Amino acid sequence: MNIHRKARRWCAGLVAASWGFWASAAEPREILNVSFDISRELYEEINRSFVAHHAQTTGRRVAVRQSHGGSTRQARAVLDGLRADVVTLNQITDVEALVDRGGLISADWRNRWPHGSVPYASTIVFLVRKGNPRGIRDWDDLARAGLQVIVPNPKTSGNGRYSYLAAYAHALRRLGLDEAGARDFVARIFANVPILDTGGRGATATFVQREIGDVLLTFEAEVHLTLRELGGARVDMVRPCTSVLAEMPVALVEGVVARKGTERLARAYLEYLFSEPAQEIMARHFYRPSDAGVRQRHAASFGEMELFRVEDALGPWSKVNATHFGSGGIFDSIYERHRRP
Repeated sequence: MNIHRKARRWCAGLVAASWGFWASAAEPREILNVSFDISRELYEEINRSFVAHHAQTTGRRVAVRQSHGGSTRQARAVLDGLRADVVTLNQITDVEALVDRGGLISADWRNRWPHGSVPYASTIVFLVRKGNPRGIRDWDDLARAGLQVIVPNPKTSGNGRYSYLAAYAHALRRLGLDEAGARDFVARIFANVPILDTGGRGATATFVQREIGDVLLTFEAEVHLTLRELGGARVDMVRPCTSVLAEMPVALVEGVVARKGTERLARAYLEYLFSEPAQEIMARHFYRPSDAGVRQRHAASFGEMELFRVEDALGPWSKVNATHFGSGGIFDSIYERHRRP
C-alpha cells in the first residue's frame, strides 16, 4: 500500500514538474527595446550583459531586440503600433505621449524605478573641426553670421530639442535677455542651420561623413564615440560653459507586455538598467549614470560644466513642449521665418 502511495506521489510530482517546465518553456523569451538613435552601441553592450546575467541567475536564455530612431519619432512609432516591451527614450515628454495619447504606459511610470525612472543622463556639447578654426567656444558663437550649425530637428529628435532648449536657456540665464530676446537669439542660431536631420546619428553623418557645417550640437556620448572612431584626427570637442542635463527615461509599455505575456522579462530588463554592472557600462559609453558612486568613479570623463534641468530653467515639460514645439509654437515660427524665399 505504501508503495502504491509513494508511486502516486512520485507521478504527481513528475506531472507538476513537467507542467512547470512547459509553462516556463512557453513563456516568451524575447523583448523589444525601442530607443533613440545614438544609443545603438550602448544597448549592444548592455543587452549582452543582461542576457548573460539572466542566463546565470535563471537558467533561461533570452534575447533583446532593438529599434532605434529619433526619440520623438520612436514614441510616435509605438503609438502607431510598434510593439515595444520597453522604451528607453531621451526625453520625458516622449514617454508622457505614450501615457496621454496611447494609454500604453501607467501615469505613475516615474515612480516605478529608481531616480524617477532615469538610469542615466547626458548633456549637449559641440563637435568642431580639428583645431577649432572658427573659434567656437560657447552658445553665443553659434549665432554669428556666416557660421554653419548642424543639429537634428527638435520636432523629431530629443537631441535637437535639448540643443534648442540649452541655447534658449543660455539666452535667458547667461545673457540676461527677455523672452523676445531669447527667441531672436535662438532664431539667429537656426538661421545658420543648413540641414535638419531627423535624428542625432543622421546629424553626425552630415557633419563627419558629408563634411557639412562648422559645428555639430549633439550628446556628449556621441561626441566621445565620434572622437574614438576618428582617433581625434579630424574633429575636436568643445564644452560650452553651461548646458542642459538631458535625462534619459525608461518605462514598461504595459499595454503591450500584457498582450505579449512578456511583463516578467521586461521588468527584469528595466531593473537591470539600474544595477551596478549596467551603470558601469553606461559610464564607459560616456553617459552620466544615476548611481552616484559609479558617476563619481568616472567623474574625470565628464569635465567641468554647469548643467541645469529643463524644469528648473524653463518650467514644466508639458508647458515647454506645447509652447516651443507644438504646432505653430515658437520653434515653428522662428524656423519658418528663416526658410521663406
